[in-house]
Amino acid sequence: MRIDRPGPVGQRQWTPLTAGNAGLAFGLELAMLAALGYWGFKTGSGPGTRLLLGLGAPALAAAVWGLFLAAGGPAFRLPLAAEIVLKLLTLGTAALALHATGRTTLAVVYGVLVVVSVAVEYTTR
Repeated sequence: MRIDRPGPVGQRQWTPLTAGNAGLAFGLELAMLAALGYWGFKTGSGPGTRLLLGLGAPALAAAVWGLFLAAGGPAFRLPLAAEIVLKLLTLGTAALALHATGRTTLAVVYGVLVVVSVAVEYTTR
């Protein structure tokens, strides 16, 4: 098994597997933002805290994603291992957020899909 950094979108070799995984990855990114927002609005102790967490957690995740992980080319390139770990950690926060709000089954399903998607992304050409 060889681990490669995915190339720019326009230069990738698209197969049914990589195209399907790209769709899954995008869905997981959107689900991450939704899960973090849900967690924030459920967790806060008051209206101000709920608003801050519900909007701030997804905004922070989106900022990290845009700076280091964006598919079109991040602002800052990380070493491959750091990129993979950061992607798993960032997407993994959504699974933790879902678990913290009592959505354990959904958290497990989401976490498994994240691991599969990242593995496919970095091991297929």
